Amino acid sequence: MLNIAIIGVGTVGSSVANILKDNKEIITARAGRELIPTIGVVNNLNKKRDVSIELTDDINKVLDDDSIDIVVELMGGVDKAYEVVKKALEKGKAVVTANKALLAYHRYELQEFAQDIPFEYEAAVAGGIPIINALREGLTANNIISIKGIMNGTCNYMLTKMINEGVEYNQILKEAQDLGYAEADPTFDVGGFDAAHKLLILGSIAYGIDAKPEEILIEGIQNITSFDIEFAKEFNYSIKLLGIAKRVGDEIELRVHPAFVPNDQMIAKVDGVMNGISVIGDKVGETMYYGPGAGGDATASAVIANIVDIARRGKGSPMLGYEKSFNKNLKLLPKDAIKTKYYLRLEVNDKAGVLAKIATILGDCGISIEKMLQKPLKNEKSNLLLATHTCVEKDIINAITELENSKVVTQKPAMIRIEA
Repeated sequence: MLNIAIIGVGTVGSSVANILKDNKEIITARAGRELIPTIGVVNNLNKKRDVSIELTDDINKVLDDDSIDIVVELMGGVDKAYEVVKKALEKGKAVVTANKALLAYHRYELQEFAQDIPFEYEAAVAGGIPIINALREGLTANNIISIKGIMNGTCNYMLTKMINEGVEYNQILKEAQDLGYAEADPTFDVGGFDAAHKLLILGSIAYGIDAKPEEILIEGIQNITSFDIEFAKEFNYSIKLLGIAKRVGDEIELRVHPAFVPNDQMIAKVDGVMNGISVIGDKVGETMYYGPGAGGDATASAVIANIVDIARRGKGSPMLGYEKSFNKNLKLLPKDAIKTKYYLRLEVNDKAGVLAKIATILGDCGISIEKMLQKPLKNEKSNLLLATHTCVEKDIINAITELENSKVVTQKPAMIRIEA
């Protein structure tokens, strides 16, 4: 028998407690021992919660209780969660967490603290999709060439509706908030930060790279317009918020941003609130992982899978999938060294010579145009929608600055990367 404490009994925590109770028979059979949710820690004891376990607001009642075998951390946040998890590990308690922000900042320190104590975190990335297990175990014989994923269901839901139904950003954001997909302050989701935290975890497992959110490229979906969607449809693209990790020589590229994705790619077919992650290994080729990325029961399912794994194994395996650091020579690729194709949306005065000036500026920056659309606007203006051939990030940034300074464009250019 293993006694389990749940720190943070919200949507996911309640689901964990109830699933352990409702599916007790099958979980016990699979774990090989009984798993008992014994106590939950909450901030507000007066708030009604649909659980039958004892509740307390005293975290030390869990940390100082030698009968608690596994601590499930679902409180969220970074600093306080780090202290709680660290103390649980110091007391020899196994830990399961769904806290991607915690791991985005402290995954390497926690691996050092954990050593042989089980520490699992499948639910921290893509909810009910077993991507952590796939990278740490299923693909362990492979050098990972790249990871490309839709890791935020809120953004994917919004972009899907914008593309399929022509809904504007502000309208679909309100709908997502009304449905509970987006928070009252949606910045963490729509700004790309949630996906970035998840990407950093996957990057550590795949490449052993220790990067923090502030060090990587993070952009959100706030500036996507109907013009961008029109361009995507014209040239057979979907628009997705992607988390991308790939090896480029001895450097690792980590970035999160909206991207045009060709419709014939598997990742382009992941719609609505679903998540999808493509992993390419040097031996297995491309594998694709698809499923619900959030929600109480889906995330709780991943948490309980970790609990069952701990019950089966006892001793912990390396948290990030390896005993000692590997690829020590790998470094983070600078943001301005990224190479890809780019889309530019340029509002210009609709008159002779403008396109020639734009082509000259781009050419002087080492950028060539692959595709172009021109869409008339009011007041004798037009939107020029351009796609470039592959070029370097710093060159496209320089070109945008030159375009602004030349006054050829009448508003700040918009740029979206193309992942062909």
